[in-house]
Amino acid sequence: MNKGLLGFFSLSIALLLGALYFSNTIQKPFITALNNIKTSYHEVTELISTNIDKHFYQADYISSLEEKVSTYENNHLVMQQLASEVNDLFALNQSKLLTDPKVQLVRVISYQKLGNLNRVWLNIDDYNSSKIYGLTYKELVAGIVISKNDKPLGLLNRDIKSSYAVYVGDNKAPGIAHGNSAKNLIIKFIPAWFNIKINDEVTTSGLDKIFFKGLKVGKVLSVTKSGGYQNAVIEPYYKADNLNYFYMIKKVK
Repeated sequence: MNKGLLGFFSLSIALLLGALYFSNTIQKPFITALNNIKTSYHEVTELISTNIDKHFYQADYISSLEEKVSTYENNHLVMQQLASEVNDLFALNQSKLLTDPKVQLVRVISYQKLGNLNRVWLNIDDYNSSKIYGLTYKELVAGIVISKNDKPLGLLNRDIKSSYAVYVGDNKAPGIAHGNSAKNLIIKFIPAWFNIKINDEVTTSGLDKIFFKGLKVGKVLSVTKSGGYQNAVIEPYYKADNLNYFYMIKKVK
């Protein structure tokens, strides 16, 4: 192959890679195709793994599942009963408020980019790309879900663009939680008149309609004051040590 032809092919590949990197129009079908392949791969491997487990550990596996289903069904019935009683109470007092929260189990497909452990593509049925959703893991706040090229992208707590409304401490000082691409999180815009202490617990406020009120976020490590507000560094409870499944809050009320 002569140098001219080699140079032509090199330039063509460089232009193609550049177009894929910078153009959302070109990126979108490639991302869709890759995510479909990844989803199919996860489904096949999960099916194989499940069948192997059923074959070798069938008795223990079924027993464990039956116990979990029984627990989940009991909790689900209890929650339904509580929601029904609350709605009846609202109706009795002629209130227009209703409780109808919706939560969905979602699966992680892959990291968005290698080297960035704070962003993951998610497999979500009936996804509405116009909304921001809350992401939880075992009742702990894990991050938020945003739309990227009309596809659901999970921004875990430590991502710099992950933010949501929180309360700090027993006095419920309001603030906004932000990731900073580091180990800990930052709570900004806490009013100066609140007394914030080390080890105060941080929970979601629910005021942003992304999370339910009271979900656990982390504990305060340090507090500083700046421009009439306080900022708190917190250690998050969720450590991003499991990236298989999350629960996504589709509807708060």
